[in-house]
Amino acid sequence: MEDIFRRHVEQLHAKYEALMAMSAVSFGSLPREVPTCGIYLFSEGSSHLYVGRSKKIRQRLHLHCGGPAGASFAFKLAREATGRVKATYTSKGSRQELLADPVFAAAFHAAKARIRQMHIRFVEEPDPVRQALLEIYVTIVLAAPYNDFDTH
Repeated sequence: MEDIFRRHVEQLHAKYEALMAMSAVSFGSLPREVPTCGIYLFSEGSSHLYVGRSKKIRQRLHLHCGGPAGASFAFKLAREATGRVKATYTSKGSRQELLADPVFAAAFHAAKARIRQMHIRFVEEPDPVRQALLEIYVTIVLAAPYNDFDTH
């Protein structure tokens, strides 16, 4: 293994431990001090569901919990709830079309409400390479079911 990669990888577990040691909060009780960049984890009880990363964690959490249609986690939950699990890359089945469907739109809004009630943890990681590796590491260790690394 190349030394530069090894140096990045060797720092992952300590960040994972810091993430898991954090007392979970909810969206409604986010502390004033949220790291600007790093990774975040959504959980329900002991089920760890989704790991994300961002250069602007607070802003990204707002998108997941109440913002516009750009919330990928809420979209995944709504797809699951409506049985429309396969993403399409055409106008048929697009996000815009799905949100125009009242059944899907209701599931999407319910998913955002569900996410607002989830436990949230986060840890700072300013280095974009380690941030990406940490997202993958935490996803694999926790077997987060709503993360996938499939390409489009």
